[in-house]
Amino acid sequence: MTLRRARAVCALALFVLGAAVSGCETAPATGRTFFTGGMSAEDEVALGAKEHEKIVPEFGGAYDDPQLASYVASVGQLLAKTSELPDLKFTFTVLDSPIVNAFALPGGYVYVTRGLLSLAADEAEMAGVLAHEVGHVTARHSAERYGQAVTASIVQTGLGLLFGDIGAMAGGAVGGLALRSYSRDQEHEADLLGIRYLARAGYDPQAMATFLEHLLADSRLEAQMAGQPGKADEFNIMQTHPRTADRVELALREAGVKTVQQPMRPRDVYLQKIDGMVYGDSPKEGIVRGRRFLHSALKFSFEVPEGFQLINSPKAVAARGPQDSAIIFDQAKSNAGGSMAAYLAQVWAKGVSLKDVEAITINGMEAATGQTQQNTKQGTRDIRLVAIRYDPQTIYRFLFVTTPESTASLAEGLRATTYSFRKLSDEEAAQIKPLRIRIHTVRAGETPQSLAARMPFESFALERFLVMNGLSADSVLKTGQKVKIVTE
Repeated sequence: MTLRRARAVCALALFVLGAAVSGCETAPATGRTFFTGGMSAEDEVALGAKEHEKIVPEFGGAYDDPQLASYVASVGQLLAKTSELPDLKFTFTVLDSPIVNAFALPGGYVYVTRGLLSLAADEAEMAGVLAHEVGHVTARHSAERYGQAVTASIVQTGLGLLFGDIGAMAGGAVGGLALRSYSRDQEHEADLLGIRYLARAGYDPQAMATFLEHLLADSRLEAQMAGQPGKADEFNIMQTHPRTADRVELALREAGVKTVQQPMRPRDVYLQKIDGMVYGDSPKEGIVRGRRFLHSALKFSFEVPEGFQLINSPKAVAARGPQDSAIIFDQAKSNAGGSMAAYLAQVWAKGVSLKDVEAITINGMEAATGQTQQNTKQGTRDIRLVAIRYDPQTIYRFLFVTTPESTASLAEGLRATTYSFRKLSDEEAAQIKPLRIRIHTVRAGETPQSLAARMPFESFALERFLVMNGLSADSVLKTGQKVKIVTE
């Protein structure tokens, strides 16, 4: 936003809202003035603290490794102390999520996932991510986004706001603020600031660009594994962080950072810190093992047909299959003793015309199934619903989606998935262990192919090994080189 435009927005806001809100403020890191909608720096801290309690559970909770948490926080605090807000109390949290992600809340709350830590090559790359997020905080981008939301409300409702509830309006503007996408200008600004903080702390600023190259390779692999190789952007946090390695290279040139004497790229200490870290799904959210999904805490498992790729998330398990087919599995509360057929027709699919509703038994559990056909944005789809009463309080549900042309050919495999659902014994549940990252020192004669073959993946083992180590298909390993592998 130009200074002239910022002043115009401030004037409009003050004209409409009068003394109800404060005017514009200047970000300490950039010297840029913008309309905050009345959100002070103190308000940002309070909002961040409030949202922190909500955000952490949404992303699987904090990862339970005090040493790793302390390490990440120490790097983050070093960067924060080089910023224009050295006295702001920053909080750095490692989230127990396999998704590669990082973000910041107002007031100095910064988050990285263990998925991101598993992808970073060294401490400098991790520091580049943290520095970028610190930049969002010191540039007060959350307050700016809030001000933009308030301004939009002003433009939309005009002078009527004078007679409304400014508190209610503010609450609407805050909704979704924490994870809303930044603009490209804001991302560029955070890059410039992040480069500044990296250089001041003695890290190699180029690490910010190399991490984005690794991120692009990872998103391409995720898309390939999901059977959608042309949609890498959908598997990339750059959807909410519109940046590329080229843009970061531009920021490096624009930042005008003087050459860092002996820039730090600590690798050995970084690898030591992540050695033993959980890789992929957390046991508390269930674990994917090839075509099987197992949940040690809830004590159940099921298996999807060949050709289907399982995708786990906190709220549901999905599987993408051939010919635009899909499986969605989730949990629901019980229907207080009613039959499963009644639950299917009157609760889950209420208002939908179901055909062939029938009661069935799945491994000793009461269940029901029915089918319908629906028009979707992707075209006509056949849908089969299966509901299973696991216990008096819990119902598990399968939703099988197929095209009319593929329903018959896929029916046998999907039926097998239905009847594969079963309870696990205490002993079986106790045997379910997460995958972990181990740091391996390459021996003479070892290759990417030989090391990848040792990892517990039914498919894409070599591709995973290459991406997590920042290697290419023609990379040659050196004796004594340290690499990441995944073990059970």
